[in-house]
Amino acid sequence: MFLGQYPSQLKRTNHLSLPHHWRKLVSGGVYLTQGFDQNLLILTEKTFQEIYQRITSLNIADPLVRMLSRMILGEASFVELDEKGNISLPASLMEYANLNEDYIIVGQGNYLEVWSPDQWRQQQSQISNSQANAQRFSTFTIATR
Repeated sequence: MFLGQYPSQLKRTNHLSLPHHWRKLVSGGVYLTQGFDQNLLILTEKTFQEIYQRITSLNIADPLVRMLSRMILGEASFVELDEKGNISLPASLMEYANLNEDYIIVGQGNYLEVWSPDQWRQQQSQISNSQANAQRFSTFTIATR
């Protein structure tokens, strides 16, 4: 499971390094794609296949379905980790997420997000607003059992 936040710097301009304890979970390679919040998603094969199955089961006559498919599948690429556990990021995805040198990688359970520091600070500002959170999340059924 991917949990926590890890700031780091890109290696050789476009190589992202995963924390050591996550490398085993993605040793066969990962799928990279555009995220919903000007970030990147790093998906395991299993998670990518689940998303793929859900997207391709939707009605392609719906323009929003086609747009979602273009965003997730049209920007996706499969990448193998190098011998040091680095992932080579495509230039188009780096540009989309405004990644230059520094980045923050954020565990999301079954997948990872990659953020530019500026974009992540904006997210943290929203996340830390406890009054807004009480209203935002009140319609979700979140139970511990």
